[in-house]
Amino acid sequence: MAFSTDQIPDLSSKTILITGANSGLGFETARALGAHGAKLVLAVRDTEKGKQAAERIDGDTEVAELDLSRLESIRSLAAAWGERPLDILINNAGVMATPLSRTADGFELQIGTNHLGHFALTNLLLGQIRERVVTVSSNAHRSGRIELRDLNFEHRGYNAWVAYGQSKLANLLFTFELARRLDAAGSPVLATAAHPGYAATKLTTHTGSPIQGLAMAIGDRVLAQPAAVGALATLYAAVEPLDSNSYVGPSGAGEWRGGPKLVGRSRAATDPEVAAGLWELSEELTGVRWPL
Repeated sequence: MAFSTDQIPDLSSKTILITGANSGLGFETARALGAHGAKLVLAVRDTEKGKQAAERIDGDTEVAELDLSRLESIRSLAAAWGERPLDILINNAGVMATPLSRTADGFELQIGTNHLGHFALTNLLLGQIRERVVTVSSNAHRSGRIELRDLNFEHRGYNAWVAYGQSKLANLLFTFELARRLDAAGSPVLATAAHPGYAATKLTTHTGSPIQGLAMAIGDRVLAQPAAVGALATLYAAVEPLDSNSYVGPSGAGEWRGGPKLVGRSRAATDPEVAAGLWELSEELTGVRWPL
């Protein structure tokens, strides 16, 4: 039977933190989990928008301020969290194909938000996580290449889509290395990943190009599947019995549309040397170390 939100188990004993949960995939993920009893923490940059989203979600929700482009904000959330148990962390927030810009800490915005921010958040909270870390990637990882000597586009020419592909490949290499480290440490926590295929979200509105933005907006309306359907892959990765390092995506042709299933990934996404190198570089850049 195809997976649907009806198959989500009772989550009334679970606390789940979702980044970027005020709109798009994050909101739909939160709404489905809240409907099954989860205690939700919506970690968002704009807390007012987060509160508005929380009002549309059934169940127990709270809003936490989190700007993944600022290490100070990430550390503040983790410090405020303290020793509170966290069952599932869903690294959902992201930016796509943005013009060249830098985070408060000097990182290229896409790698800084999509990967380094979630890297820091996960490691700072890992001692409290009891079950699973889910990280949202993309089909775009297949065109990605990790440049460890110039991760932040300080020396090479910048291309928005090249940078996006790198950040989404980084999400999968992070999951790969996280799963390996958790297993080596004897931890019961799983690391999984998911991608939504072509789903209608607000990611397409920040390209900085009116023509490109218009074309993508039309695609969202005509070709993309609804965000609620795209979120099914994340939900599957969060609640189904899976092996660590599992990757979930749409079941349709090209993994663009359809219900979720286990999917493959590029060879680059399972390169152990690059995964280890990216992890070491991410520790150096963020100042956040492996805690276990």
